[in-house]
Amino acid sequence: MKAFVTGGSGFIGLHVVERLVKLGDEVTCLVAPDADIGPLEAMGVGLRLGRLSDPGSFADLCRTVDVVYHLEGTDRAADLDALRRLNVGGVARVADACAAAATPPVLLLLSSLAAAGPSDAEIPRVESDPPAPVSDYGRSKLEGEGAARERAGRVPTTVVRPPLVFGEHDRETLELFRLADRGWSLAPGLSAQRLSLVYAADLAQLVVAAAERGERLPPPDTEAAPGTGIYFAGDDHRPTFADLAQLIGEAVGRGPVRVVPAPRPVALGIAAVAGAYARLKGQPAALTFDKAREATAGSWMCSSYKARTALGLKWRIPLTRRLSETAEWYREAGWL
Repeated sequence: MKAFVTGGSGFIGLHVVERLVKLGDEVTCLVAPDADIGPLEAMGVGLRLGRLSDPGSFADLCRTVDVVYHLEGTDRAADLDALRRLNVGGVARVADACAAAATPPVLLLLSSLAAAGPSDAEIPRVESDPPAPVSDYGRSKLEGEGAARERAGRVPTTVVRPPLVFGEHDRETLELFRLADRGWSLAPGLSAQRLSLVYAADLAQLVVAAAERGERLPPPDTEAAPGTGIYFAGDDHRPTFADLAQLIGEAVGRGPVRVVPAPRPVALGIAAVAGAYARLKGQPAALTFDKAREATAGSWMCSSYKARTALGLKWRIPLTRRLSETAEWYREAGWL
């Protein structure tokens, strides 16, 4: 098959591209002028220089491929309008380019659990639950899904909503590994909060399977069961933040990790300081006020039962081993 990938040079994108290459697909990635393309070049995929803000740089590709994997997005922006420019506008431009094709390709949209919102403390979210995002990022991702849904009558579209993603090449969860390697970690919000995680390679397997044989979003103004065309991803092991810190501690070969609780006011205060420091440095903040709101909003659990049963996925490797593999990669790469 022929595939076009946006966000291919990113953390999740690299895993999806690797999966496609292993399956023998012909892959072309949209890359920005400042992107690190070394890993993509090593995989031998096609590269197209361009940006989502310029449809002319990629629209022709959407007319010549079987599947478009729209993975590009951001959770680091100053406000909701800035998030919307990429997370909503980018989806609309890609979907419009697909709709213009004589035979529109399948559009696989990578969204986020943030679009659905936090879960009950003991009951994971399922696809049919009504969404209730609590952050600007979550609202922008849900609006991005809406942009895709508006065009679903012309473009066969499937949405995948991952929770916290970890694995090789990831610099965000790297900070959790670095903290645990020093013997301590933070637990935002209430100690009882639980969260779902998914290993990046497992997510890539789900993403490709959903594009190949998944449900499609129903066209506008048609009756369909809630959650049709949407899949959650997540490991069945749903630890608390404190439990996760201990698991990561074991993965990096450290003894018990000291977990420092960060109640909501503390977490928001830390985010405010981190944001101010990042602005002084002229850099995007790793911890934003928006992320702190999410982290302290409750449990973030989702069920991947639908994806596993409908798509025939089998993830047999336990979370503990996946964390250890990630820690080993970090050390070999010199990141840890």
